[in-house]
Amino acid sequence: MPFNKFQLADPLLANIKRLKYEIPTPIQTAAIPVVMQGRDVIGLAQTGTGKTAAFMLPILNKLMTGSRNLRALVVCPTREWADQIYANAQEYGRGTGIHATTIYGGVGLRPQVEALRRGVHLVVACPGRLLDHIEAKSAILNQVEYVVLDEADRMLDIGFLPDLQRILSYLPKQRTTLLFSATFSPEIKRLAGSY
Repeated sequence: MPFNKFQLADPLLANIKRLKYEIPTPIQTAAIPVVMQGRDVIGLAQTGTGKTAAFMLPILNKLMTGSRNLRALVVCPTREWADQIYANAQEYGRGTGIHATTIYGGVGLRPQVEALRRGVHLVVACPGRLLDHIEAKSAILNQVEYVVLDEADRMLDIGFLPDLQRILSYLPKQRTTLLFSATFSPEIKRLAGSY
């Protein structure tokens, strides 16, 4: 199935072509249509199999219409991974008018607060710093339509489960939840079952 069968918007298809993506990977073929329908997904895929595109393309497709509010949240374990997801979102979303930012520790809060105040559609965040912004009321999650827990197994290994539970408690009950992991451990099963 080529990418144009997913009913993605023309700017996204043009970016896919520019990036020389030709045939979707198995995780993309399985996940994109389900995410496009607004259904929850548990995706099992190793790093490097194209899972960022599997969740990001349908989310960007949805964000192209509607308000410039924080409507999509990707939570991941490390700042390096957040930067990589953000870079991919910028490439896939070029020319769409979608605004995104990253939120993680080790850098100043002020630029992150200013980006959130200007308005963003999408935030890629690490749990600890995201909770700082939630508590400071600079990150308001009440309009989030999509939440992605990427590298969920790594986040649980690092001990982020309590932070993830707190973050998810701030989100609307009506949302699409996407969980991507390299393994399907008992802890991941419990996390998936909870949300």
